[in-house]
Amino acid sequence: MWNKRREEETPKYTPPNPGGIATPVAPSPVEVKKEATPVSTTPMGRTEPESRGSATIGKAVKIVGQIYSKEDLFVDGDLEGTVEALEHKLTIGPNGTVHAGVKAREVVVLGTIQGNVEATDKIEIRKDAKLVGDIHTARIIIEDGAYFKGSIDIVKPEPAKGAPKPSAAAPAVVPSPTPAAAAGEMKR
Repeated sequence: MWNKRREEETPKYTPPNPGGIATPVAPSPVEVKKEATPVSTTPMGRTEPESRGSATIGKAVKIVGQIYSKEDLFVDGDLEGTVEALEHKLTIGPNGTVHAGVKAREVVVLGTIQGNVEATDKIEIRKDAKLVGDIHTARIIIEDGAYFKGSIDIVKPEPAKGAPKPSAAAPAVVPSPTPAAAAGEMKR
């Protein structure tokens, strides 16, 4: 329908048959076309965590113990104990329930956390999330509709290791004396 060729649209001219003799008509070869699968240009919505460089704890999984992650972590199940992803992002999914102390670079809460949370970069508590515990972070986002009970301690982020620090051994700048003060010192 969409890819009709001009030959298919217009009927072919056949000359009149003199004398009414039937001439055999060779069937035209049928060309079978494979239709391409339609491809949408709009991006698909994400319901799952990013698959590259991240680990997932599914909603049917319960873990009791300590977790140390060296990649981003998505928790949609039940978790009791401690969670550490010091240089990575920890996301508690909408079905996730965490009864643990949490330490990560960035924490995004969509589910429930009961315990103290420490994030070196930021904490996001989304719309239907619940967090009961103390927070220690540089930045925080609490969306309207989220539940939070506890204290918040905002700390300055640590400076990057490559940034130059002011040196304590640097000589102090001493202002030179004014001519009157210099003259007064010489009289003594």
